[in-house]
Amino acid sequence: MSMTTETLNPQLEEGWKNALAEEFDAEYMKELKRKLVEEMKSGIVLYPPAKQIFSAFNLTPFDKVKVVILGQDPYHGKGQAHGLSFSVPNGVNPPPSLVNIFKEIESDFGVKISKINGNLEDWAKQGVLLLNAILTVRANSPASHRALGWEKLTNAAIKALSDKREHLVFLLWGKFAQEKESLIDADKHLILKAPHPSPYSANSGFFGCRHFSKTNEYCLKTGQTPIEWAKI
Repeated sequence: MSMTTETLNPQLEEGWKNALAEEFDAEYMKELKRKLVEEMKSGIVLYPPAKQIFSAFNLTPFDKVKVVILGQDPYHGKGQAHGLSFSVPNGVNPPPSLVNIFKEIESDFGVKISKINGNLEDWAKQGVLLLNAILTVRANSPASHRALGWEKLTNAAIKALSDKREHLVFLLWGKFAQEKESLIDADKHLILKAPHPSPYSANSGFFGCRHFSKTNEYCLKTGQTPIEWAKI
């Protein structure tokens, strides 16, 4: 991953660029950039690749967001992270949490999903913002970039969606994601909460939550096209 001073001044989709302009100009983002460049120069490997750090924003324009699925931070194994929460690139085996997400979709809709492909770009292009709260991670070191500054940026993104859009669905899985609930106006949006799809917690209420069909029911009720969840 080549990290340059331009990496954090990305070519962002226009709607997101406007929504987050103040954040990118803020002192904490300049400091975040400095720290990331410093880590790279010292030989630390970071994920995802620099060009994919802001993929969630660029694949799902601000005005096209219908659903937000919030993750914590990128996968920390080689070749897994590509800028979308829970998603992996083509050719990479879906990690356990994603396998459980697929299982819930299959049971919710009575469909079969190929477990070979864990790339969720099709969801992103349908309006599902696959946003990690923390956008980078050190190789093999989960949550290593917590409190570096990313949370301020992604909190601002969630709040901008809550304030400037209406009738969105926020899927908050697990304690970490549910801590973001205070940023969302529940009078304008639908908030659905469940345990995290990780193997450690999926059996305590993620399985059977039917969040995917509930999301589509809300989309239909608010005059929006539902998401084709089985389209991977």
